[in-house]
Amino acid sequence: MAKTKELSKDTRNKIVDLHQAGKTESAIGKQLGVKKSTVGAIIRKWKTYKTTDNLPQSAAPSKISPRGVKMITRTVSKNPRTTRGDLVNDLQRAGTKVTKATISNTLRRQGLKSCSARRVPLLKPVHVRARLKFAREHLDDPEEYWENVIWSDETKIELFGKNSTCRVWRRKNAELHPKNTIPTVKHGGGNIMLWGCFSAKGPGRLIRVKERMNGAMYREILRKNLLPSARALKMKRGWVFQHDNDPKHTARATKEWLRKKHFKVLEWPSQSPNLNPIENLWRELKIRLAQRQPQNITALEEICMEEWAKLPATVCKNLVATYRKRLTSVIANKGYITKY
Repeated sequence: MAKTKELSKDTRNKIVDLHQAGKTESAIGKQLGVKKSTVGAIIRKWKTYKTTDNLPQSAAPSKISPRGVKMITRTVSKNPRTTRGDLVNDLQRAGTKVTKATISNTLRRQGLKSCSARRVPLLKPVHVRARLKFAREHLDDPEEYWENVIWSDETKIELFGKNSTCRVWRRKNAELHPKNTIPTVKHGGGNIMLWGCFSAKGPGRLIRVKERMNGAMYREILRKNLLPSARALKMKRGWVFQHDNDPKHTARATKEWLRKKHFKVLEWPSQSPNLNPIENLWRELKIRLAQRQPQNITALEEICMEEWAKLPATVCKNLVATYRKRLTSVIANKGYITKY
């Protein structure tokens, strides 16, 4: 039987008002288009509890004692990779027999949910300390400082790879219809490497790296694209360049080239992609690619260039405007990976 649609709070209050005005349940039902039995139930609730709001439902008694709940909660807090089977065995040894479903429900009530572990960069103690140092040193930098930074990075885009998820509206049992699927091939069907940059004013240049990049090639990319991007973005005098600690970026020849060009370089903590807002732009680019589904490498490159150029300047500005939140998250998480 179909579930009856719940009446709005306004309608429930009107029922009580009309009842107090002396109208019968039948008259109220006809006036508001509500069943007489529903009108009667609402009036009885109001008489008993002096409210028409939904009352909290009493939960079924837990099959696990409070002590048992504390035990399994403590176990998964110490070791989040503990399986439900392990917890079932732990409780059984303590004299309580439960199912895996009961374990899930109990932990969910404690605010714990089974999720896939996220893959994140490996952080050694030296990385954690460097991330904390960077966040604390720059925490009080004004927004104007970050607006004068050009952020850069490289990324690999696969033709038929898992560039992003794509949601579709479909009917039941239609999950394999061609319109509702994303084609994939083994090894991604080829890929392209991109270098790009952006600032708070919008996206800078995006280029395809057609060969295996080395230090000399990286310096050539910067020579042809960094200063033109700064000019196109109308960066203020003294703008700062950001890149990560890839060996090509930190090579002595690259550092010397940047020094001779008088480019200011932001000192960067290793293993910190979540501190670079360009990662958000790469994600947005890959979402747009998934929607257009290029079928060959040439189309993949063309669509990348088109979609990068169409990235709104407001998105870029917002990423930079909220940069302080990234820093506070790093500090709050004691230097470890954050949601950004």
